[in-house]
Amino acid sequence: MKIVYQGKTKTGKEIIIRYPQIGDEKEMWRYINELSKEKTFVRFQGEEILFEDEKKYLSSLLKQIEEKKSITLLVFWSEKLVAISGINMKDKTEKHVGIFGISVAKNFRGEGIGKLLMEKVFEEAKKEIPQLKIVTLEVYQKNSIARRVYEGFGFKEYGLLPNGIMRDNTFEDAILMYENIK
Repeated sequence: MKIVYQGKTKTGKEIIIRYPQIGDEKEMWRYINELSKEKTFVRFQGEEILFEDEKKYLSSLLKQIEEKKSITLLVFWSEKLVAISGINMKDKTEKHVGIFGISVAKNFRGEGIGKLLMEKVFEEAKKEIPQLKIVTLEVYQKNSIARRVYEGFGFKEYGLLPNGIMRDNTFEDAILMYENIK
């Protein structure tokens, strides 16, 4: 098990940040389905993920990490998965570009986990993915908290996709952001 951080949140909860491994599929499955039901600022909006699909996803993810095409870190509190983040590389003419994503469980937001997790994902990506030069992300226009966090990490807006996201049967704009990696 490759642990990249062990410590406490702002409110004193003991957490571990580590790479995924075989055996995490059940907890990842629980986490994504819980997040999907919440219908927050994430891609999943109420869909239920099948356990078999989560197993396949984890297997594919571990292969991408091994091939240095992805970095994914999981945050555990008391053996419960409470946050996930990663950078997944594009391919061919865009093989120097990674796509960033992050999610934090409802009861763990506002404790500094997101910022800490972003720091660790970027540290690991810089070490483990030599071809990474640019990181991009998409954020819901209405998610001002996340936008401020991304800007604090050096992300800059480079575009807007009008009606690029549909949430609760309502369209909203997607803000496109990037950061150059030194």
